[in-house]
Amino acid sequence: MKAVQIVNPHEMKVVNIDKPTVGAGEVLVKIKYVGFCGSDLNTFLGRNPMVKMPVIPGHEVGAVIEEVGEGVGPELTRGMVVTLNPYTNCGKCASCRNGRVNACEHNETLGVQRNGVMSEYAVVPATKIIPAAGMSSRDCAIIEPMSVGFHAVARAQVVDNEFVMVVGCGMVGMGAVVRASQRGASVIAVDIDDEKLALAKEIGAEHVINSKTEDVHERIQQITGGFGVDVVIEAVGSPATYVMAINEVSFTGRVTYIGYAKQEVAFQTKYFVQKELDIRGSRNALPSDFRAVIKYLQRGTCPLDRLISDIVKPEGALDAMNGWAANPGKVFRILVEM
Repeated sequence: MKAVQIVNPHEMKVVNIDKPTVGAGEVLVKIKYVGFCGSDLNTFLGRNPMVKMPVIPGHEVGAVIEEVGEGVGPELTRGMVVTLNPYTNCGKCASCRNGRVNACEHNETLGVQRNGVMSEYAVVPATKIIPAAGMSSRDCAIIEPMSVGFHAVARAQVVDNEFVMVVGCGMVGMGAVVRASQRGASVIAVDIDDEKLALAKEIGAEHVINSKTEDVHERIQQITGGFGVDVVIEAVGSPATYVMAINEVSFTGRVTYIGYAKQEVAFQTKYFVQKELDIRGSRNALPSDFRAVIKYLQRGTCPLDRLISDIVKPEGALDAMNGWAANPGKVFRILVEM
């Protein structure tokens, strides 16, 4: 069967691999669409230390059940449109024992620590299948990245009437904008691209700030009456935005980081103490986050067509990735149609 493989930095090709066979407790799915995400871009650029090449990327999936293995319950049947939970959990580490399986110490995400599913078929444990009734397989490929943003809002314990600044309006950040808005917060979206900011406002942000052309601190002070924001959700992963989060959050505020900074970050640590901040990480998503995103998308109010920047065939994946690398700020999601 056909698969897309990142062979070396800046080198990607279509390869033929064996079609997997389904075993007991497993499900064979026909992959319809797979999204390229930020981790795939970093892998392609040679900036992802967790990846050993060559690797098949892909963990944002829209698929259809092709076959179920022995012992799989009747709730999963051939022809169902599904997405996948792409994370593993060991069941033994501190995170798993505390019920936070998304942060498993030994997690292996599809396309990162193990081969992904940018291929025509894949076999996964039945427990990793997430049905998405009434949704298209294309739209299912948006569920996972948006669920990461939903999870960050849960980690930040956002409640109504709070000012929440979401830094970075990619797919994950958009998920955070939606979820914080659903919780009744006043959302301030920050990005360097006006098109993304306009879309953020359409899906729930009350205020938008272009950090490339505006003074973020000045705008935040104006919007919040000089207090700063109650919550910052950082979804970029750069030293500048890591520091911005600490600077713009209010005294006794909360900062939740999703993005990985690719280099060391220098903080004025006095603010941690003086402001008595709660600083948290947010990793991956829980099944409940996936279900919440599915419920939101089933309403039909999300402008999904505008969140998908391009759809390409496997043979066009290399050109699409090169285009994204050349202009990363302009891309929401690139889907590969298998």
